[in-house]
Amino acid sequence: MENNYNELKEEKIELLDGREYRFAGLWMRLWAFLIDGIVIFSLNSILIHPLLRSFDWTGETLWLFSIAGVLTAFVGFIYFTLMTKWFSQTLGKQLFGLKVIPMKGDRLSWKTVIFREVIGRYLYYPFFPLKLIYLMVPFSRRKQGLHDRIADTYVIHEER
Repeated sequence: MENNYNELKEEKIELLDGREYRFAGLWMRLWAFLIDGIVIFSLNSILIHPLLRSFDWTGETLWLFSIAGVLTAFVGFIYFTLMTKWFSQTLGKQLFGLKVIPMKGDRLSWKTVIFREVIGRYLYYPFFPLKLIYLMVPFSRRKQGLHDRIADTYVIHEER
């Protein structure tokens, strides 16, 4: 009975290198995402908004989207993609000791990172009911969201 309780309390995965890691739950991932939101807001305030004001593009649209919306979304996409590819974690994940790892292999591929970040971040945004899919994280055995499952990734607590 004691052994089963410990298994439920702290899910672990054994990687190819033989080390074990704890999966990151919804709350830790949410806090990290909120920190990343602050970082992206700051980057947009420093880079994009002055550019929009200097060219007087604040109200301009690009097809159905505002230029401001396209540029700020692009900054977020670049931030999440490059940080996840180069460091396996964003600044928010670094602050909370979280890391994205692939199910197989030792490094995240560009294909995996781009797919995970585009599907996981931007395809959910326009449709509020799809955000409820993030509620899969606390109820899945390995704390994976739909984008993690499809991209074959985990978010774990980093060993310190």
